[in-house]
Amino acid sequence: MNLLLKSFLGLLVLGSYVPLNWQEPVEQLRKTGDDWPAYGGNNAGNRYSPLTQINLNTVKNLQLAWSYDTGDNHDPSQRGMDIQCQPIVVDGILYGTSPRLKLFAVDAATGKQRWQFNPFADPDKRPRFHPLRGVVYWEDSDRSHGTDKRILYTVGSTLYAINAETGKPVDSFGKNGEVDLHEGLGDVETLGYDVMKYSIRVTTPGVIYKDLLITGSALNEGGDAPPGYIRAFNVRTGKLAWVFHTIPLPGEYGYETWSKDSYRKLGGANCWAGMVLDEKRGVVYAGTGSPSVDFYGGARNGQNLFANCVIALNAETGKRIWHFQTVHHDLWDRDLPCPPNLITVKHNGKMVDAVAQATKDGYVFVFDRDTGKPLFPVKEVPVPTSPALPGEKPWPTQPVPTKPAPFVRQELTEAEITTRTPEAHAYVLDRYKNSRHGSKYMPPSEEGTLFYGFGGGAEWGGNAADPDGILYQNANTMLWWLKMRDIRKPQNGMAMTRGGTLFNTNCAVCHGNSGKSSTVANTAQAYPDLSDVGKRMNREQISSIMTTGRGRMPSFAHLSKDDRDAIINFLLKVDSKPAGQPDQHSSVVTGSVTEGADFPYLPPYMNNGNTQFRDQDNYPAIKPPWGTLNAINLNTGEYLWQVPLGEYPELSKKGIPPTGTENHGGPIVTAGGLVFIAATYDEKLRAFDKKTGKIVWEYKLPAGGFATPITYMVNGRQYVVIAAGGTRYGLKPGGSYVAFALP
Repeated sequence: MNLLLKSFLGLLVLGSYVPLNWQEPVEQLRKTGDDWPAYGGNNAGNRYSPLTQINLNTVKNLQLAWSYDTGDNHDPSQRGMDIQCQPIVVDGILYGTSPRLKLFAVDAATGKQRWQFNPFADPDKRPRFHPLRGVVYWEDSDRSHGTDKRILYTVGSTLYAINAETGKPVDSFGKNGEVDLHEGLGDVETLGYDVMKYSIRVTTPGVIYKDLLITGSALNEGGDAPPGYIRAFNVRTGKLAWVFHTIPLPGEYGYETWSKDSYRKLGGANCWAGMVLDEKRGVVYAGTGSPSVDFYGGARNGQNLFANCVIALNAETGKRIWHFQTVHHDLWDRDLPCPPNLITVKHNGKMVDAVAQATKDGYVFVFDRDTGKPLFPVKEVPVPTSPALPGEKPWPTQPVPTKPAPFVRQELTEAEITTRTPEAHAYVLDRYKNSRHGSKYMPPSEEGTLFYGFGGGAEWGGNAADPDGILYQNANTMLWWLKMRDIRKPQNGMAMTRGGTLFNTNCAVCHGNSGKSSTVANTAQAYPDLSDVGKRMNREQISSIMTTGRGRMPSFAHLSKDDRDAIINFLLKVDSKPAGQPDQHSSVVTGSVTEGADFPYLPPYMNNGNTQFRDQDNYPAIKPPWGTLNAINLNTGEYLWQVPLGEYPELSKKGIPPTGTENHGGPIVTAGGLVFIAATYDEKLRAFDKKTGKIVWEYKLPAGGFATPITYMVNGRQYVVIAAGGTRYGLKPGGSYVAFALP
């Protein structure tokens, strides 16, 4: 039977038929929902499935169908990180990655492994671990040369092309199946430094347009961050096709929005959270992050285009079509944290193709896909510009959409302080009264400030949208403590050592100044406090992690061995060499901001790390909900519902209603009337009624599901799959993918 006719009849029987254009090639079948062929489900990033076999009536019967063990995270000495990967499914084969960044293919109906590719199988290749949220599938549209199916994914700075049928590198791509992602970032003559020495990786997959892979990158956020240019590589050859400079070069549009020659000193402005593609228009839409360095912009006066922007680019050439900046001169690390979502809404009585972008601080911007004009008015609101750190010039206004309303709280008030116990309330109230608080746009200070919106709001898991124009967004409401410090001043009466200066330049953006947590008691850093790391690890163990990376920490192999040793000496408290005496191999500027080479840039002020403020029992310092799931009608800008997402089991046992928890991962929505999401501290996968927000099914996973699920159909059976990788919040690790189906 003809393949198209066979599939058509099968879909009619299963009740999941979606009309096809019969003039389209066979690949059009993948748009019926049988496959999940791209990160986000499709190039539009909708995370929507038209499948209906699992629906409001049948979901109660959902049960475990199969589980695939990647083989990682069993040996404590060989652990990687949590699995953040949303796998893909093409022609009944599921492709995903392991905690240690192995690529695999399994039968999507049984979980039986077909092959596994280990990027570190060669002993000469040093392991480098980092978050990895998905992979890209490409298939040759010209069948005259035989079948050519490839999986493209990135480990460290290496972009791999792997044969999707055999798991072997494609020798014709780059050099033996590999391309170095430093390519296209600039040469020494242009930038003034050798970009090859500095860290770059890709945590969220790009998109395929014709024979181009268009990709962003993830970078360090300190003074050694290279530029975050968006680039396209030829899928067949690996050759660089085009580059869009997110930090403009002289003569380019936007150059005047920075201090002179900022591109030689600063990096970032990178698309780390992913992008989406309108195939018909030939346009790629990307959201970018903040420029370096986080929380101090004295060396980059101006608006800083194209940092913190939604950008529409010609997918063929990389030329800018339009942009919209969501934060001017970012001083608060408010990257655009997830891919845009391409939706169609009814606006002023007409159907409009739109692009929706959610933010860390709880906004949803909705734009006309062709013009970039906001569908709901956006106001430029005056914001505080003082007191600011010396050299800093905060931008006087910020854009605020009038609709939808923010999906998380905006400014801390006394009424929001936790009342979980009288002791917790008193503890947090004391800190509230002895810190700065108010506008989320207050400039960072040496006094210390309580802020929302550093860690989401929206996060990298993204959101889902159905064809009716309803956006489903999970959200975090966490309180953060930010305190800046002048690194030129002595610490505790002692001059800063060379190792300490190196640490503050390369590590403090996450771990806090000098490796110590905030002076505020009972703060919870998103990254470990290293002040007493010597009690937990020896020199060799620290060196190994710095070289390979682990969990959320990238590799720092780009630093010289002498620099890494100096940092380790500092952490182990055996460092005594003054900062003014770097050796000839030093790869970081150790003088003040006005001295020495332009790059790496050493700012005069550093932050205290990514530090949450919690009560003395380590619960969030504000009233619940601490995590929510939201349904927003983007036709009108109004909310349909908002419900808590997740719970603390020990609080539930005390009769406390679900509080919601911090959550990492995202939702999918189906034509069966369901929203599936895991992401929470309590390690559960849940299904919600998409019309009401009511929980209609839940399952305790073998480890935390800090990823986004998928759904697909094989041989007439619909499956829901999620990675159970664990490790966040101190929870047990995992290394498996878990599949559910009806009996």
